[in-house]
Amino acid sequence: LKAALSKGYEFQTVESFIKQPKKRVVVLRHDSDIWPKNDLNMAKVEHEIGVKSTYYFRVPETARTQILKEIVALDHEIGYHYEDLVRTKGNLNEAEKSFEKNLKFLRQFYPVQTFSRHGRPLSKIGSLDMWKSINYKEKFGLLGEPYLDIDYTNVLYLTDNGSKWNAHESNIRDVVTNSKITLDVSTTFDLIEAFENELTPDIVILNCHPARWNNNLLVWTYRFFLQKAKNIVKKQLKNIRS
Repeated sequence: LKAALSKGYEFQTVESFIKQPKKRVVVLRHDSDIWPKNDLNMAKVEHEIGVKSTYYFRVPETARTQILKEIVALDHEIGYHYEDLVRTKGNLNEAEKSFEKNLKFLRQFYPVQTFSRHGRPLSKIGSLDMWKSINYKEKFGLLGEPYLDIDYTNVLYLTDNGSKWNAHESNIRDVVTNSKITLDVSTTFDLIEAFENELTPDIVILNCHPARWNNNLLVWTYRFFLQKAKNIVKKQLKNIRS
């Protein structure tokens, strides 16, 4: 983040970017899958250096009342990390009710305008399929879904899914397909170097999962090797489905 700031990048939330994108910008978003205390720790670090970002919370798994309040107080955006169609096994009516209930809960803490699907790579049901027959802008008063409402043509999209920035072979859900911009970086040190050497384009969107980042070496090691095992399974699933 400091490397990007040093090269003149501004930071925007997803909501702010969809409304009025800046010319040279990093859009930093987070998927809160587990361990919401990590979200708060990361939000504090960002706030200290003047960076705003977006946190997407699963309800009820990671949507802890106090953490939501503190992250909003740090001037970050929060949104809904939804998976309702998967949870209801494809039952659209039940998924709609669940989505509305969970969105209402989050809106107690922030006027939620954006929402992003939770991947669920083992499920054959795609969460984005929910919107084939529901207009979320009219029905729920939402501004946008990052996978549906952002034109990635000239955007560099990077995600730490797989615990590295280029885990393309094992990444099933967290992908964009219409970007012309690529950057071959694996580690965060690679990404820092790319910013410092001005190899990054004017618009960069980073999707970061706070649960993958930890100062506790034991926990970090556990997550690292667990992710390696997951990547093997996800790679096989991706090959089968393709």
